[in-house]
Amino acid sequence: MTPGGTRAGEDAEDLDIEEVLALVNDGHGHTPPTHGDSVPAPAPRPQSSGGHGKDGGHRATRWPDAREIAAQAARAAVKAARRAPVSVPLDAALGLTLAAPLTALTDLPSFDTSAMDGWAIAGPGPWAVREEGVLAGHADAAALTDGEAVRIATGARIPPDTTAVLRSEHGHTDAKGRLHADRDIEPGQDIRPRGQECRTGDHLLATGTIVTPAVLGLAAAAGYDTLTAVPRPRVEVLVLGDELLTEGLPHDGLIRDALGPMLPPWLRALGAEIVAVRRLGDSAKALQKALGTSSADLVVTTGGTAAGPVDHVHPTLDRMGAELLVDGVAVRPGHPMLLARLKEDQHLVGLPGNPLAAVSGLLTLAEPLLRTLAARPAPESYTLPLKEAVHGHPYDTRLVPVVLRGDHAVPLHYHGPAMLRGMAAADALAVVPPGGARAGQETALLDLPWAAAGIEVCFT
Repeated sequence: MTPGGTRAGEDAEDLDIEEVLALVNDGHGHTPPTHGDSVPAPAPRPQSSGGHGKDGGHRATRWPDAREIAAQAARAAVKAARRAPVSVPLDAALGLTLAAPLTALTDLPSFDTSAMDGWAIAGPGPWAVREEGVLAGHADAAALTDGEAVRIATGARIPPDTTAVLRSEHGHTDAKGRLHADRDIEPGQDIRPRGQECRTGDHLLATGTIVTPAVLGLAAAAGYDTLTAVPRPRVEVLVLGDELLTEGLPHDGLIRDALGPMLPPWLRALGAEIVAVRRLGDSAKALQKALGTSSADLVVTTGGTAAGPVDHVHPTLDRMGAELLVDGVAVRPGHPMLLARLKEDQHLVGLPGNPLAAVSGLLTLAEPLLRTLAARPAPESYTLPLKEAVHGHPYDTRLVPVVLRGDHAVPLHYHGPAMLRGMAAADALAVVPPGGARAGQETALLDLPWAAAGIEVCFT
C-alpha cells in the first residue's frame, strides 16, 4: 500500500472522494446545508438583464442560494464520478486534501538525539573530554563512562549511558582540558528521547486535513514519500471575444484581455489544475466544439453570457442539451453569470466579460464548486464593521473590494464592473446586502485566497 495510513482498518485505496467529502463535512461542519444528494431544479431563464420589475417577473437566483447550488452540483458530480484518491509526491501535494489519515511510519525522533550543541556527559563532573566529537548523521558513538564527556551537535545520536547534554554556553574547560558545568544539571536535560513526538502507528492528522507546508514537513519526518489525497479539479478556461488583445496598447476598438492572465492563477489559488487556456473569439462553432471535446471537470468561459448578437453561451448550451442550474444571480457586479451541467460529472461556469463582474462570478459559483470537488471545508464566515457607508442595490447583493485595517473593513473606490484597480489592492470582498450598509455596520466578508492562506496562490 502506498504510504498514506488507514481509516478504521480500511485500505486508503478503498475510499472514494464522496466518502472523504462526507468526512470533511462531518469533521468541520462548515459546508452549507444541503437538501439531499440531488441538485436543485435549474433556475428559469431571466426575462431581462435586470429581472426585478415590480410586476412580479423573474428574479435571478439569490446570491447565497447560487453558492449553495454550486456546492450541491459538485457533490452530485463527485457521487456520479466515484473518483478515487491519488498518490501524490510530497513536492506536488501542497494544498491538497488528505484522503487518508496520516499515521506515523516511524518513531519521532527515531533515536535519542541531542536537542542542543554542547557536550554529552556521563555521571558527575568535572569530565574528561574525548578528542573526537559526535555529529548529526554519523554512526553510533561509543558508550560513555562516568566522568567522561564528548562534544555533540544538535540532532546527533546520544551515546549510550549519557546522563544529560550540557549546552555549550553552560560549560567551560580548564587548562587541563577538563569540562566544568556553570550551572546545575538535571538528568535527561536537553535530550530528545526516542518517540518523544510520536510512536510508530500514532494518528497524526485526520482525513480531510489540508496539506500545508507544515503538514509536508511532518509527513516527511514521519517517513512518507507520497501522500494519499483528493486530486485537484481539472479546469479549462475558454476566453471569448473578438475585441481582445494579448499584448500592446488598446487601439481601434480593441482592448487588452485582463481575464486571460488573471483567471488561471486565481483558479490555481482556489485549488484547481489548469489543463488548458484557449482563446476562441466570438465563434459559436468554436465554442461548441471546445465544450464537446473538453475532458475537464469544470469549464470556465469569459463573456458571452448576456443576450447580445455575439453572446453565444446560452444558445450553445441549448443546442448541446446542457442543464442550466443557475442563470443569472442577484448580485452586483456579475449579474449575468451562469452555472450549467454539461454532463453528470462536468460543469460550466459562465463568467461575465467585465473583469470585476468576472471576479464576482468566480467567487460566487466557481469557488464553492471547486472547493467541494477538492473535498475542502468551507471557510469560516466572519464579519467586520465597515469604516464607511456603502451604497447598495435596491434588490441585489453587492460585492465590494475592501482592505482590512485593524478591526474595520475599509471600502475601496474603483469598484465598477469593468474595473480591477480596487480589486488589485483588496484583502477581501464585503458582502453588502440589498439597500446598502451604513458606516459601522457589521458586514460579512469573503477573504481572497492569497489573503486567507498565502500558500494557495503558489499552487501549480
